[in-house]
Amino acid sequence: MISVYKCLGIVAGLTTETSCTLAGSRMSIVTVQLGQCGNQIGQELFNVISNDSHSSRGQCPKTESEAYSICSQERFFSEGQNGAASARAVLVDMEPKVISHTISTAAKSGRWKYGDQSSFCQKQGSGNNWANGFCVHGPRHEEDIMDLVRREVEKCDRLGGFFNMMSMAGGTGSGMGTYITQCLRDTYPHSFILNQVTWPYGTGEVIVQNYNSVLTLSHLYQSSDAILVQENDTVHKICAQLMNIKQISFKDVNKVIAHQLGSVLQPAYTEGASEYNRNPLGELMKSMVCHPEYKLLGLRNIPQMSETSLAYSVFTWPGLLKHLRQMLIANAKMEEGGFMDPALYTSWLPPGVASSTWRTPMSFNRYEKSATLVSNSQFLLKPLDGIVGKAWNMFASRAYVHQYTQFGISEEDFLDSFTALEQVIASYTHL
Repeated sequence: MISVYKCLGIVAGLTTETSCTLAGSRMSIVTVQLGQCGNQIGQELFNVISNDSHSSRGQCPKTESEAYSICSQERFFSEGQNGAASARAVLVDMEPKVISHTISTAAKSGRWKYGDQSSFCQKQGSGNNWANGFCVHGPRHEEDIMDLVRREVEKCDRLGGFFNMMSMAGGTGSGMGTYITQCLRDTYPHSFILNQVTWPYGTGEVIVQNYNSVLTLSHLYQSSDAILVQENDTVHKICAQLMNIKQISFKDVNKVIAHQLGSVLQPAYTEGASEYNRNPLGELMKSMVCHPEYKLLGLRNIPQMSETSLAYSVFTWPGLLKHLRQMLIANAKMEEGGFMDPALYTSWLPPGVASSTWRTPMSFNRYEKSATLVSNSQFLLKPLDGIVGKAWNMFASRAYVHQYTQFGISEEDFLDSFTALEQVIASYTHL
């Protein structure tokens, strides 16, 4: 069965150590791009989705190609003028430079653009300070930003949920991103909210990135339905080792992240379904987040390689699935087997319930065959424990704490965040 499909996605529920049809109602996703990282990745994501939905035409029977393209367009774009679709997105940053460049780059594609009134920016950043973004900029600009969100929601026939994109290291994306996520939860209490967060480099981007990350994750755990984590160190290795990029830029990293995200969010058939999934956010939550204590999702996609190598490469489904499974259990001692192997999952979740498969006959982003694995597992235990430990060591000596307290974050707030994440670590450890 698998061999007749060109693109495959597997969602695997709580695992131990790892690693729309033409007719009917379709749901739309409103994307909120927060901070420099969120806006740059968001622009790359919409570019991937637009190119993929257009290039898919002619690869399969006409009705199939049309269903895929229309479902994708309705999910991520609203009708625009002059033939250019308008992204269902709100762009937020405290400095105008990145947003201005993001909007102009999108317009140059000729296929899609951002709405004329879909962005919010100021002329003063958050200074890489989570408290400044969360306690100052967030409340100060909440009304204007939520008004932009409301306008995008009103353009949707049916709202499928919100997809928030942000980093954890800086101030605006992490601090204001967390605040806006809480506002979305309060304003749209019954809508799905998925936060994509970019995990900072282990070597450090910002001196206080561990503080910002701890505060971000602990607060998002209260307001987001799921947190999809992509680690900069892992993506950097993909660029260097698989895509053979000699001098890796943030744009290269963002393209890989966007490709991975698009492989999950584009239309697919869920198991037993005869039409494309109408709401990928709802399907992900149903499959992946079976308990509110476990919200951390990881994403793996294969193959990923340079365009020059792609033309000379051939892949088989058994080979891709074996590789994908090896990536999942890289740090576990298990025999080879399928994704129905009970040893992959926690004892209280049967394999038949713990994993599901999404398929599509369409190729994705130039790859005739590709496979993506989304997992809710122990993959983040080590890096999460590392960030909490480093942040705690800094807090024990009260390093830089005054920079947060001056904006309204107390030492008790830090302690609450440490306690919340220690509980998350304990829960995943005892799966």
